[in-house]
Amino acid sequence: MQATTVSVTLNGLDAQVVRVEVDSGRGLPMFHMVGLPEAAVRESRVRVKAALSKLGVELSEYVITINLAPAYIRKTGSAFDLAIAVATLAALEKVKPDQLATTVLLAELSLTGELRPVRGVLPALIGARESGFTRAIVAKTNSPEAAAIGGMDTRVAESLADVVAHFDGQTELPAASTVKGPVRCRAPQLVDMSEVRGQLAARAALEIAAAGEHNILMMGPPGAGKTMLARRLPTIMPPLTDEESLAVTSIHSVAGVLRSEDGLVRDRPFRAPHHTVSAAGLLGGGAPPRPGEISLAHHGVLFLDELLEFQRHVLEGMRQPLEDGTVTICRVHSRATFPARPLLVAAVNPCPCGYAGDLHRRCSCSPQRIRTYRSRLSGPLLDRIDLHLVLPPVSLDDLESTEQGEPSAPVRDRVTTARQKQRERAQAGAASTPYNATLTQLDLDRVAPVDAPSRKLLRQVVNQYGLTARAYIRLRRIARTVADLDGSDAVKDRHFAKAFQARSLDHDAAKMLAQAS
Repeated sequence: MQATTVSVTLNGLDAQVVRVEVDSGRGLPMFHMVGLPEAAVRESRVRVKAALSKLGVELSEYVITINLAPAYIRKTGSAFDLAIAVATLAALEKVKPDQLATTVLLAELSLTGELRPVRGVLPALIGARESGFTRAIVAKTNSPEAAAIGGMDTRVAESLADVVAHFDGQTELPAASTVKGPVRCRAPQLVDMSEVRGQLAARAALEIAAAGEHNILMMGPPGAGKTMLARRLPTIMPPLTDEESLAVTSIHSVAGVLRSEDGLVRDRPFRAPHHTVSAAGLLGGGAPPRPGEISLAHHGVLFLDELLEFQRHVLEGMRQPLEDGTVTICRVHSRATFPARPLLVAAVNPCPCGYAGDLHRRCSCSPQRIRTYRSRLSGPLLDRIDLHLVLPPVSLDDLESTEQGEPSAPVRDRVTTARQKQRERAQAGAASTPYNATLTQLDLDRVAPVDAPSRKLLRQVVNQYGLTARAYIRLRRIARTVADLDGSDAVKDRHFAKAFQARSLDHDAAKMLAQAS
């Protein structure tokens, strides 16, 4: 007899519905599986046999043939276990086949028949819903994640026996739901901008970065507060929107870093990989392709401390994702694309010893050694970082001061207001994107036209410092964000002046631009 169930395979975040077709017949015991299954899928026959034996179903007298259709797509992961087991039982006439072809089954089996969670339930169910399916069964541990999907009747089960009883009409499986309990604070919520002493210019730059999604590079000696500032950046960013939350949760689900009690991720991600990270670890890789740190930080903060200690080819690999907002991983048998639009925060020392330009501590590095050290950061990559900030050492007066700085909450309110203006422009059709950091030249001509005083200042800076066309566009984007924070519909020369100050690593240029403002 033949039976069919439905499951899903993932290629990156793209879901493909797979029909599990099982044919059973009497004969010498054999278990055939076709349809390009990879190792974890082929091994399911062992788990399925053991789980069925716990239900009193032995396969020692049957020839079982399984086809995973469409056959030309490579199948990966252990999520097919439940679909294979139920289809096998239906082919042996142990389960009623009424709802099998319309219910998506996603779970791994233990040898005892217990259902275990799998990666990527959220994007898999989204793909199934887009393909017209409205019912699904997943492991109970995946319940909070599955409950986030609207338009799906998703049920949860603890064992294969529960699923069999459900299809036979003996019991009704409970619906997927979020875990009830106290909300736990995460690390980014335990810090606040009020703890920052001094560094007023840095605070202003972080506010611009958060308001317009602008990447930022901080250069300063050890102890200047680069890491402290970076870890407080998520506290001044608005909460994730529903659309952003769904995208972030899907990425974390595929990567396997979503906690079992989580539903939709509501906090801005903060990722801080060590400088020894590989290209695959930062950008993504593996077989099947998994998202890297740059995708795990999507719509959040990617903090690269000691940027110049990262391998050169790893840093250069970020150029395309930072420009396009996606990273594509190509392999011989697969090609996956992941979203990758984090707010990049990079921290560097001014020289190998860290004290170049410090008035109180002597730098031991030669000029040639400093040039060699800074040359690790290429011009094309630096062009993709909007804000360049030089941090001075924190003074003793600031450290001993009992006066607290401005808390995160009012700064977050200003950032939220500025972002709302950007969304309104995008909704009205004036801009093609709701983020100032990704405005095109055409967008800027509409929403940030350059007046005569601003054009004069722009020409002076571009000609004197040899800025590239990409840097020129980024200056205009930053100026648009400064104007949004200032509550101005028009971009004035004072907004461009502040943008210039936030772009330059040259102290003389910063002084010149400060005078222009």
